Order: sequence, then C-alpha cells, then structure tokens
Amino acid sequence: MKLTSEQKEILSGSGNMKINAVAGSGKTTTIIEYAKSKPAKSKILYLAFNRSVKLDAKRKFQQQGLKNVTVETAHSLAYRHIVMNSPYRINAQGYKIHEIAKILALIGDGEKHSEFVLANHIKKYFSYFCNSDKRTFEDLDYLEIVTGFKAKAFVKLHYSYILKNTKELFEKMEQGKMDITHDFYLKKFQLSNPKLAYDYILFDEGQDASAAMLEVFFNQEAVKVIVGDTHQQIYSWRFAVNSLEKADYQTYFLSNSFRFNQEIADLALSVLNWKKYLDLKVNLTIIGSAKNKELKSKAIIARTNLGLLLKAIEFVTKNKQVQNIYFEGNFNSYTYAEDGASLYDVLNLYNNKRRLIRDKLIQEMQSIQELEGYISKTEDLELGMMVEIVKEYGNEIPEIIKTIKEKHLNHDDKEQAEMIFSTVHRCKGMEYDSIELANDFITEEKIKKAAVELKKANLDYTKLNEEINLLYVAITRTKNKLSIPALLIPTSFQITENSETIHLLEVEPEFGDQAEIVTKEITNSKVPPPKSYSVEEFRTRHKDAYKPWTDEFDIQLSEMFIEGMSIKNLSTHFGRTNGAIRSRISKLNLEK
Repeated sequence: MKLTSEQKEILSGSGNMKINAVAGSGKTTTIIEYAKSKPAKSKILYLAFNRSVKLDAKRKFQQQGLKNVTVETAHSLAYRHIVMNSPYRINAQGYKIHEIAKILALIGDGEKHSEFVLANHIKKYFSYFCNSDKRTFEDLDYLEIVTGFKAKAFVKLHYSYILKNTKELFEKMEQGKMDITHDFYLKKFQLSNPKLAYDYILFDEGQDASAAMLEVFFNQEAVKVIVGDTHQQIYSWRFAVNSLEKADYQTYFLSNSFRFNQEIADLALSVLNWKKYLDLKVNLTIIGSAKNKELKSKAIIARTNLGLLLKAIEFVTKNKQVQNIYFEGNFNSYTYAEDGASLYDVLNLYNNKRRLIRDKLIQEMQSIQELEGYISKTEDLELGMMVEIVKEYGNEIPEIIKTIKEKHLNHDDKEQAEMIFSTVHRCKGMEYDSIELANDFITEEKIKKAAVELKKANLDYTKLNEEINLLYVAITRTKNKLSIPALLIPTSFQITENSETIHLLEVEPEFGDQAEIVTKEITNSKVPPPKSYSVEEFRTRHKDAYKPWTDEFDIQLSEMFIEGMSIKNLSTHFGRTNGAIRSRISKLNLEK
C-alpha cells in the first residue's frame, strides 16, 4: 500500500512515541505497518479500547500474517493475571444500588432513601479509586468529582461514612466474601506492579485510557507506542485521562483523513477552535482527502439518550414507509439505566402503579418527586433522562417503544437498516455515509458564556472541553454528507456555495441547554434538569392530557395540522404532550 509521508516518518522512528491521529486517518493501518516493520521474533502487545475493537484488530493482524502480535484489552490482560486460576468469582453485571446498601448494611441519616444515596456514592467512589493510579482510598478526594449542589452537600456531610464503607466493599471482594467486579480486578492488576514480557507495546485509543492502566503501561520496559486523538476524549465521566498529554514521548501526527472531504475537515477544525474561549490552543491540521459519493449507510447521532429517542420518535412518526432501523449498542440499552431501572419502571411510578415496578430502588420511591430528590443528591444522569422522557411522552411510551422495536433489526442485519440511531459514545470508532445531528449539542454562544462564568469562579474547563470534543467526534463520523442544525455552525465557518456535503437544519434548541447544565454543575449551583416539572406542575401545564379525544377535537387537530401548525403549538392548544399530539396525528393518518 502507498503510505503518506507522516506514516513513513512513524515507521522510521525509534524509541517511545505518541501518535496524535485525527478521525479517519488510518491509525489502525499505521499500527499494523509499524508491527510489520519490526523483526519477526519480536513479541508485540496491542492494547485495544474494547472487546469489539479487539476482535476486529485480531482479525486484521491475522490477515497480515503477524503471528507475533498478541491482542488484548486492558481488562482481558488484567483478567489473565488476576482472575484466571484464582478463587475469585466475577459479578459480570456489577452491583445494583439496593444490593450495595444491603451488603454493607448501610444506615441512613433519617432522610428518605438516604441509605440508597449513600450506596450510590459508595459505588462511584469505588469505581473512581479502581480506575485511578492511586494506591489507597485516602489518596483520592471523592468530592473532586461531585459537582451538583445537593450531591456535594450530602457527600460533605457523610464523607467519613462513605469512605469507610467504600473501603469495606473493596476488602470484602479482596477477601473473597463477595463476587468481584471488572473494576476490582483491573485495580488489583495495577497494584500488583506487573512486568509484561513484550518487546513492543502498542496502546490504541490512548486518550480514553484509565489512569490505572496508564500506570501499568508507563512502567513497562518495552518500547511503547501510544496512539489516539487528544480531541476525541469523551470518557472523563468514566474516569478516563488523556494519556497523550501525559506521555512525554516523541510526538508524531496523522493529519490526513481518508474518511471525509476538506469541507468536513474545515468544519471539524472550526468546532475545535472553540477551545480558544477556554484558553486552550488547538495546534492541529486536518486534511480531508476522501472523495466519497455513496449514501448507503445513514445515521442520526445525538449527544444524549433523550435527544436520540426524541429523534427516533420523530423519525418513525414521519416516515411510516420505513421498515428497518437499527440502534447502535442494542435498543434496550437506551431504555434501561446502567443500574437496571427501566423506562417502564419510571412510567409506572409516574402513574402510581407501584405494584408493576420491578426495580427494587424505584419500588422504594413513593412518587416521582422522591425519585427526583434521589437524582439531585446522586447526580444519576441516566435516571434523570428517563424522568424527562416520561414527563414528555407519558402513557404514549409503550406504543412508541413497540413501534420502534417492530422496526428494529438484529446486529447481523445492520447493513439493511434504512436509518441507524446512535449517541456519540456508542458510535465511537464508527463511520457512516451520511449523518444527521440532533439539536442537543453545545453551541458556540453557550461555550462563550460558560467560559466566562468558569473563569470568574476560577474553575477548570474539563467538562466544557469534553462537550466540544463530543460535537467534533459526531461531525467526523460522516464519510460524505452532514445534516446539522444551523445553531451548531461556528461563526468563523463559511459553507461552500451550493455545498453537496453540508446541509443546514433550521431547528430551535428544544430540550435543555447543555452548556448551562455543565456550567452550573461545575460551579456547584442548583441545576434543575431541562424541562423538569413536578407531577402537579406537569398536569397543570397539560390540563387536558388525560381527557379522551372527541370527534370535535379530531376535526380541530386535522384542520390545524393541515394548515401547518407545529407540534409544539398544537400541544399548547390542546393542553397535551408532544407525544400525545404525534400519536393522534399518526392514528388519524394525517401525514398522508
């Protein structure tokens, strides 16, 4: 194959190196060529970001006949050293909040559900420690990662109790008194100071490495190569650290993207240049050399689960003829929180049908208000998202989910999908011929305002920086065409006249202000979730939400819809949710 000058420079380099590679720049190809350039007797370890990347890389190395390359993930490597041939047993799903509360026999402070709030923070503190490079819990200040006003106040009040029980949780696993988690054995691996018998170690997606694994990597005697994109770090909420910035190695670049053209490259770079408001320099060149024309694979990408579900609902409602859709990462993962609660559990709580709730944590809640109180003290964003969806769509949710599931394809049939749906985190490393972005990403105006507030408070820009990264990653998933809300276009960017690549969507921000939320979280302010209302407020706002549809209402709705009135205005007029209006329009077959 023909290599670029940058790739040739990497192959001729020696010693430890870090490679900063822009999206679509062929870093896997470069890594394979690097491995091929080394003596056949060399022992090479390739560390992949996750299992799917590992399997794909393993196949590619085998195709090249590179039998001297071992492919692992950080966890598979740790598993071999710590769990294999040991008495440890793994709880693969992890522990739920109510299970931790029971195992540790937690005692609350008298406030409702405080034992569950304690368990939530203990679980996060445990994960924070396991992914860190620290050797004791006392070396970490858990308060550093707690941002919400109520959550921070709660943790300050109970810090010693949270610390004591987090240590006890770790000790119980260490002593074999309970099954271990994936985080636990990764930490044990780091604490064991392992020496890996390889001549070369190639660490891929380095920007999203945990500090624990990074320390293991740095401590090896092998020649070390770390590859990634500084501006694709989007996992700080999972305690990832940007290892490319921490690696004091000779720096190389892969700036030529084979995925998209120069117009997309310029747009991506313009978005990254928003970091100037955060006093961060972007020393980067992106060359878009692709000349793709295909429009076979199409995707809608959102910043959040809520944003994506709203787009999916809008899509299946407007495009009745579409039969095949696909959600990256399985559709169920969008309707279940990591801790096990489902959208149906929250809906049943909302409707006061507590006997139907399966999740034990939600069962303990007497009302949506109680659940929101728990969310405010724990910063459980997934549950917060579910509450928002339930408040917006109410009892339309079962029918909506049924419609989506009926059209959803299995993973093996993904290529037949007429539209693919994904959040940015789930499509990391993916590419599509054409993408459309939801309107839940951060804007330049909000970055500017948020940066001023943070500067006044003398606080760091980590979360805000990651919001910019998320938009950059989303934009660079396309190979050919990009449909993007006009509000997301940087003021410095000029779209090519009669552009065939970038299509502007004239939409208004509807569901929350991501920059404002991030800023207020960082400055420890009390942050009401976007579009968050109590049950009473919600029912007052939609006073006719539960009245049956009459013939008179149907005639009014038909006339107004045909005249072009928006869903939002129809919702206000009839006193019902957007979801109820869309559902009725669908039932009356008005689109046709």
